[in-house]
Amino acid sequence: MSVGQLAVDQAAFRRVLGHFGTGVAVITGMDGDRPVGFACQSFAALSLDPPLVLFCPARTSRAWPALERAGRFCANVLSESQLPVSTVFGRSGENKFAEVSWTPAPSGAPVLTGALTWIDCTIETVHEAGDHYIVIGRVETLGETSPERPLLFYKGAYAGLGPTSQPPPPDLEAFLTGLHPDDWM
Repeated sequence: MSVGQLAVDQAAFRRVLGHFGTGVAVITGMDGDRPVGFACQSFAALSLDPPLVLFCPARTSRAWPALERAGRFCANVLSESQLPVSTVFGRSGENKFAEVSWTPAPSGAPVLTGALTWIDCTIETVHEAGDHYIVIGRVETLGETSPERPLLFYKGAYAGLGPTSQPPPPDLEAFLTGLHPDDWM
């Protein structure tokens, strides 16, 4: 351990980082003619130009090697009503797709019925990072969006959006127009 570096307790790390609420996505793809997928909290937009996203599968993921071989994936952003879908894809096991309905994205990867939206991608780069990989995908096709609310994960549990105590700015459109392009993705 170098000077100034402290050992970080894994339980404390989870507790502290659990205070950063995330959306829930299911990353899907095809292994030949068999659909594969897993629930993923670590999915994010990365770049507008070119359009890139990232997700981080565990090195122990059983679905990741099939997705990597395929070279394509679809990120399905889950709605609040899809908590059972997240549960199905969050556990180990075969034939997760027997419990959900889906249609193919242009790449052939599954788009889950009821998703808030979906992002169809080709794998651009994979980096090793601790006990996970960082997968960067080039966005090829975007799905339509739904007005439903997102499924969130916060402090080790599923959550939804609650009422906010902060009202939006009086002229939200003018506020958003006034933001510098680098302020928000």
